[in-house]
This record gives sequence, C-alpha cells and structure tokens, in this order.
Amino acid sequence: MTKLDCGDTCPRTGAYRLVDGRGKVLNTIYVSAGETMPPAEHRGCHYETGF
Repeated sequence: MTKLDCGDTCPRTGAYRLVDGRGKVLNTIYVSAGETMPPAEHRGCHYETGF
C-alpha cells in the first residue's frame, strides 16, 4: 500500500482512496501518473492505493 499526502505527485495511474486520521475512507478518486494529488477538505487526511 502506498500513502500519499495532498500535493504529492502521483507515481502511477489508478484509483486512490482519501482516508482520514482514523482510517475511515472518505472518497475514492482516479488520478493519472504525474498529476498532483488534490487537496482534502479535512485535516489529517492522506491518499492510499493498493486496495
């Protein structure tokens, strides 16, 4: 599983889950390689892939 923060560059094309600090999945997005991970509405969130 890869964890990315908002503003990081996406390493590979695919679906990424937005996860809060408690591990709750808030959203799933599709991002292409080389794009910047979008900002989150909540603090303490990160993106995960490999699910």
